[in-house]
Amino acid sequence: MKMRRLLTAFLVAMIALPVSLGFAAKKNAPLKVGDKGWKVKTVQTKLNTLGLKTPLTGKYSRDLEKQVRIFQKTHKLPVTGKVDDKTYFRINEAAFEKEGIHGVKGKDVVRTASKYKGVPYSFGGTTPRAFDCSGFVQYVFKKHKADLPRTADLQYEKGLFVTMRQLKPGDLVFFATGGSGIGHVGIYLGNGQFIHASTSSGVIISSLYESYYARTYLYAARLIEM
Repeated sequence: MKMRRLLTAFLVAMIALPVSLGFAAKKNAPLKVGDKGWKVKTVQTKLNTLGLKTPLTGKYSRDLEKQVRIFQKTHKLPVTGKVDDKTYFRINEAAFEKEGIHGVKGKDVVRTASKYKGVPYSFGGTTPRAFDCSGFVQYVFKKHKADLPRTADLQYEKGLFVTMRQLKPGDLVFFATGGSGIGHVGIYLGNGQFIHASTSSGVIISSLYESYYARTYLYAARLIEM
């Protein structure tokens, strides 16, 4: 039921075309052959999780179209070979049901993360002596017996995409601080705040509404059941 409510909220958010933190709303046209980008790669990654093998190219090929048709038929969706919002979320939902982290609460992740406020930053850091952004996230989740990949981009691929309106404590938030693609990750605390290992200040709490993070925000992912 929780997943169904999340699906409903996701679709409502898409229909409402929300504008938040400086992002212009766009119509969500179905993904189709010839399209490319992070969203296509997410579809490929999740289908691989579900056993439908397709290369992680970020390009919507004829082979990917065939895999999408198989998924749609299996899950009783209109068999179009295109990924509309409903198909996209169902792919994410099915993958989350298989690989999501269960038995961990967001408030507990937040409590653990907050203990390390003030730890200095070091590129490649994975311990309380010093963290980088993804090392910090990986360490916090490991404290709850949840194994995450080492890098921010792979951590995103393990999660269920959520809109900004759906953010809850314990979700991961991702930023394009390097100019393009995922360059930074933090743990959402609630009330627009997140905790992260920043290059300048170490582990600190920041706001999604700060101009820098509002400008570089990409998307969020949920790795634990809510």
